[in-house]
Amino acid sequence: MLKIAFMGAGSTVFARNVLGDSMLTDALRDAHIALYDIDGERLAESEKMLSNLNTNTNAGRARITTHHGDENRCAALEGANFVVNAIQV
Repeated sequence: MLKIAFMGAGSTVFARNVLGDSMLTDALRDAHIALYDIDGERLAESEKMLSNLNTNTNAGRARITTHHGDENRCAALEGANFVVNAIQV
């Protein structure tokens, strides 16, 4: 299973655009999607939106996990085949 780590997943619109397209791509439909953000509220909003998208457009095939805070950054990145860095600096 491919893993996509999305750093800065609290950016809900960008996450929807990038990961929604991924769920429509045959090679990525079954991917493990690791969402990471330092803002827990925004991360939860993105997770809810992407879970709905996964259910409604991808038959729930993707595995979505969330990782919050600095201490969980390495877990989000571990084993990732692709990393999307969408953090605001």
